[in-house]
Amino acid sequence: MSREYILVINPGSTSTKVGIFKGKENVIQKTLVHSSQELEKYEKLIDQYEFRKNMIIKWMEEEGYSTSQLIAVVGRGGLLRPMPGGTYKVTDKMIEDLRIGVQGEHASNLGGIIAKAIADMENIESYIVDPVAVDEFEDIARISGIPQITRRSLGHALNIKAVGRKVANSLGYKFEDMNMIVAHLGGGISIAPVKKGKNVDYNNANEMGPFSPERTGGLPVGDLAKMCFSGKYTFNEIKTKLRGKGGLVAYLGTNDAREVMKRIENGDEKAKLVFDAMAYQIGKEIGAMATVLNGDVKAIVITGGLAYSKYLTDYITDMVSFIAPVIVEPGEDELKALNEGALRVINNEETPKIYEQEVKF
Repeated sequence: MSREYILVINPGSTSTKVGIFKGKENVIQKTLVHSSQELEKYEKLIDQYEFRKNMIIKWMEEEGYSTSQLIAVVGRGGLLRPMPGGTYKVTDKMIEDLRIGVQGEHASNLGGIIAKAIADMENIESYIVDPVAVDEFEDIARISGIPQITRRSLGHALNIKAVGRKVANSLGYKFEDMNMIVAHLGGGISIAPVKKGKNVDYNNANEMGPFSPERTGGLPVGDLAKMCFSGKYTFNEIKTKLRGKGGLVAYLGTNDAREVMKRIENGDEKAKLVFDAMAYQIGKEIGAMATVLNGDVKAIVITGGLAYSKYLTDYITDMVSFIAPVIVEPGEDELKALNEGALRVINNEETPKIYEQEVKF
């Protein structure tokens, strides 16, 4: 039986997206849903890896595929140590850091662990691609304004780089030879000035920049400090207000942009003001990131789920098109992006990186 497929694994909090690719073709994919009853058996998120791994193998068998047909396995990268972008071999030291969650516990930490477990069964390579922990900041971008806090590079690196490569190629450039601004607009918003293929700055989608469907973005810090010490809220309640119940949810009670648009179309002035404010803040952040590139911007790319809203993208385009042409690439396809990262290595277009050689311990 010939080896011709790549297995791609993207774990989420309550599901695992899986796909089987032959070259660039997505042969089959599935979202394996995990019930709360199944997951509550496990004390830590990392303890779920065996359960999820077995579920993936069972799915493959049910669809008529065998691990013996795989040439590689690629998983979503997790909250590892700060690292340059690229495709990485999954190593034992990486597994160790994914298990302990060096930058936090997140379902994506399971991606590399499951990928290596399945790959090791067949003695083939396992990879991760452009994880959330990608850190290509220039040192000047790390300074926050208070020595006790350092600005961290955490953002939607996988989709930003995948879409950036696609746009660069369509414009006749190499991704590594051009500057662009990529705005990933989803449940969280990451806006990155991409300087010759590197994300040299970000708004951390959980803490800074525009508000989003469910996150507050940057806030007036004095008023936030007063809230924190008012005695009205616990630490966890404040955290939830900042991420999960901020943004559109806080103002309008929904994180669904489609519902907000229906309200606007029905004459809801508050919905219009809040949605316009989100678009305004996105445009303002894109403008700020243009200064990071000294105005040398070949394209502004708007991507992510919110980019399906023409109302939103038109508003942003009106604000920022004087900087550079605006290209809208709605949605995100993480399975495709992960597969493409593995293919670049398999086809010798890119040298795989080794975690231990790229990060500081």
